[in-house]
Amino acid sequence: MSGVQAELCGAAGRRIRAVRPDLAARHDLTSLEGLLAARADIAAQDDEEQVAAVVVVRHVDLPRWVRETCAFTFGLDAATAAAWRRSFTRTVFLAGEPRRLHGRFSFAHLAEDGSAAWTAPGPAARSAGLRRLLKLFEGGAAPPAASDTLVRLPGGTPGRPGARRDLYLATAGRTVADALVDLNHVLAEAVLDGLLAPGDQVMVRQVPRLAGVYERLVSVRVVPERPGRLTATAGLTQEAPLARDTPSR
Repeated sequence: MSGVQAELCGAAGRRIRAVRPDLAARHDLTSLEGLLAARADIAAQDDEEQVAAVVVVRHVDLPRWVRETCAFTFGLDAATAAAWRRSFTRTVFLAGEPRRLHGRFSFAHLAEDGSAAWTAPGPAARSAGLRRLLKLFEGGAAPPAASDTLVRLPGGTPGRPGARRDLYLATAGRTVADALVDLNHVLAEAVLDGLLAPGDQVMVRQVPRLAGVYERLVSVRVVPERPGRLTATAGLTQEAPLARDTPSR
């Protein structure tokens, strides 16, 4: 295993170990084979054992998605947040019109522009009606090219800038739907783990691949790319100097 592959395997193993130490006891999370076996165990869990959020998506604007995903996660109570974290922030993405559904279903967070709405994480039975009504969000096109954009997260103390971090999103071979999943896991887990707080600033940077920035990442999304190989698809860096005169959303 190459140095980069070992680093990615280690990052993925740490994510599993932090939430499911029982899997670390059964599988060697420092090897690709053990890591994939642990992932298979997680995927095989019955829906009733999992806690999942559901997001209804009307349209996608990635900087807006970053802000609203964090806003949703900031609003979770401690018990719900902990249960969702233990389920690796599992999320189901559906295509629909959130404002038309707002009166029929209970949403924990509605984006300011109505582009998406989130249900509180819970057992599958709680969102069964919504999932039967709507189709999965497909988003099969590649993420549209975009310049670096500074996103200010909601909340915080007026007049006091929050911490600044860079958020990298890999786009080579990825779709819009992939991007939503990748960003969802990195951002939600960063909030739940205390890496992001209300009022912080996040510089969203789209790059073909994350090569060259691994050493700066404190949180990273790692997925199998092809047999025997892992790839990093999104990552959040250590705190960075505050940006000046940068477009924000």
